[in-house]
Amino acid sequence: MPPCRIGHGYDLHRLEPGAPEGAGRPFVLGGILFDHPTGPIGHSDGDAVLHAVTDALLGALGEPDIGQLFPDDDPQLEGAQSDVFLSEAVRRVEDRGFALGNIDITVICERPKIGPRKDEMCARIAAILGCERDQVNLKGKTHEGVDAIGEGKAVEVHVVALLVSGDERAKDHS
Repeated sequence: MPPCRIGHGYDLHRLEPGAPEGAGRPFVLGGILFDHPTGPIGHSDGDAVLHAVTDALLGALGEPDIGQLFPDDDPQLEGAQSDVFLSEAVRRVEDRGFALGNIDITVICERPKIGPRKDEMCARIAAILGCERDQVNLKGKTHEGVDAIGEGKAVEVHVVALLVSGDERAKDHS
């Protein structure tokens, strides 16, 4: 097994007003609830950040993606909190003898602004991952008014994760 593995995760959710005007869920990103007039359309809570982080970890392992492990037609997952999915990915990482080296997250949306809650989001993600806060980086970007994201009709997230073998991690701490 190589000493490190890299995975990329991606997610996009359409945004709509909440009930009764639309089908949008409460706007949760990185496990943090944002006060926002629209929210994601999704079978689970629609947390695009945790979905993309989950897929980055699973991708680094060469495992099935989040949609294969947690299908959007499973009635038991209706409204599920996405930390359940991420916790399962973390379990799989550990079972394979890896640990998180670091994770880099880019959230793309016009609103809400990510900067004011960045530290809170990173701390929550680190807690779910069971890692140090400095292993999680997060950036908020806009789409400069271009396409559905720029018009505030969607949120997009890209994630890159580095996994290191237990042996390599032990060398770093000696």
